[in-house]
Amino acid sequence: MKVACVGGGPAGLYLSILLKRQDPSHDITVHERNPEGSTYGWGVTYWRGLLDKLHAHDPESARAVEEASVTWSEGEARVRDLVTRRPSDLGHGIGRHRLLEILAARARSLGVRLEFEHEITEGNLPEADLVVAGDGVHSVLRGRHAEAFGAETKEGRNRYIWLGTSKVFDSFTFAFVETEHGWIWCYGYAFSPERSTCVVECAPETWTGLGLDGADEADGLALLEKLFADILDGHPLIGRSANSGSAQWLTFRTLTNRTWRRDNLVLLGDAAHTTHYSIGAGTTLALEDSIALADALREHGELPQALARYERRRKSELLSVQSAARYSAQWYENLPRYMDLPPEQMFALLGQRHSPLLPYIPPQLYYRIDKAAGQLEALRRFKRWLGPRLARSVHARELSGK
Repeated sequence: MKVACVGGGPAGLYLSILLKRQDPSHDITVHERNPEGSTYGWGVTYWRGLLDKLHAHDPESARAVEEASVTWSEGEARVRDLVTRRPSDLGHGIGRHRLLEILAARARSLGVRLEFEHEITEGNLPEADLVVAGDGVHSVLRGRHAEAFGAETKEGRNRYIWLGTSKVFDSFTFAFVETEHGWIWCYGYAFSPERSTCVVECAPETWTGLGLDGADEADGLALLEKLFADILDGHPLIGRSANSGSAQWLTFRTLTNRTWRRDNLVLLGDAAHTTHYSIGAGTTLALEDSIALADALREHGELPQALARYERRRKSELLSVQSAARYSAQWYENLPRYMDLPPEQMFALLGQRHSPLLPYIPPQLYYRIDKAAGQLEALRRFKRWLGPRLARSVHARELSGK
């Protein structure tokens, strides 16, 4: 089979690796519009479950990814100079540049062609049995057929900026700072022995009140360094300058598609779906898409059936993740609701932000119920029963309101 992967991100590269391992005779080319080695972002996070899947599907690249990653086993929250630390599941961080470097080298070793600085549009679409659109949330190929795919985007309320720092966090760190214009907060995690990612977020009125909407990157970073001085320990924040020199503040766009396939064109990763960054699952979901698509192509001889199976499987698997991401984003958009709680309670509800029950129950009552549920099996069963039903009910109301 001749395959053209459009987009040289983790999803496209990993799919090319899996397909070559399944059948070395496949003719596979990955087309990337940017120069090799250029990428956005700092580090990405993942958990042990993904690493186990990578080891099962390609042990060689999995070992390289694991060796290049750093780990943490605690979470830390800072609110009004109070620090709360709790044990957490083992987390992993790796630099996005290093991850792409590992996957590109592995793909090349298997005979995949990588063509950088080669932008694919509808006008120069390569001849192939299968064209994979892994070109991100702003996918050109999906955009040409947006109506056929049923693409919809929903823009979040809060503003955020993706930064790096030379401060190496030893735990997954949350810092919440109260200003005269409202709360501003960051998530920090290491991705190498020398660097960490630092994502800063705030409500739009806080963003404008602090003057971040009009500040250039240098002035904006200086203000943020002052606000988060307690966790940075004198280390600088590092931006990703635009050509204009302006800071790259964004609002998150949640993308969904009614279908992920059209003839021999199929969507992968962020071109098919996005989930809010606060659950740290973007790269994991993209790689899991690649695994599911490779599995479907191996199990079904006919392309239409294979693509249909891939779409059904991944849409089903994504339901709970997308729900968690939606509620996580809402938790931060309603942050003041939780900030007057005692620090231990606030941190506990931070960990429960994916819950469909939490928005409908007073926070202190939810905390007490959740604490009791940890001790009583009957309450645990009740939460497991009620949560999904409430989530489906809310989702149905959202759909009926369109």
